[in-house]
Amino acid sequence: MAKKKKAGKRAPKKDRSPHIAVVNGPNLNLLGTREPEVYGDETLEDIQSRLEALAAELEVELSFIQSNHEGVLLDAVHDFACEIDGVIVNAGALSHTSIALRDALVGIGVPFVEVHLSNVFARESFRHRSVLADVALGVSAGFGAMPYELARGAVLRR
Repeated sequence: MAKKKKAGKRAPKKDRSPHIAVVNGPNLNLLGTREPEVYGDETLEDIQSRLEALAAELEVELSFIQSNHEGVLLDAVHDFACEIDGVIVNAGALSHTSIALRDALVGIGVPFVEVHLSNVFARESFRHRSVLADVALGVSAGFGAMPYELARGAVLRR
């Protein structure tokens, strides 16, 4: 059973650096080897390293999670609730199916941006609909890892 964090309020932004959670869903641990013609050859570690370097320049704190298990992602979103100012989420296939993830993201009350490495609209029709998109601050897809960087900027402007 996951440890529960005590609910509380986030410290005012003026008293701390902005903090963004980066949530990655199923199969993203396979980046770099899984269908490189679709997802590119960068690994999730490559993406994370680049985001960390940009965050250090901007004095932004980042927290990362990747899991192939929906419940682990839900627990992480809940645990981040009082610590973060926004979320960058690449839910992978859960983008198309997970009402629970949608509810968790809405429930923590911070803006989030949905990102995808591939252009989901140029792929199979079941990938064209996201259950997250209509409650997200925005959606960026189809530009490889660049949407993570765009999402970081969008969340910081909120």
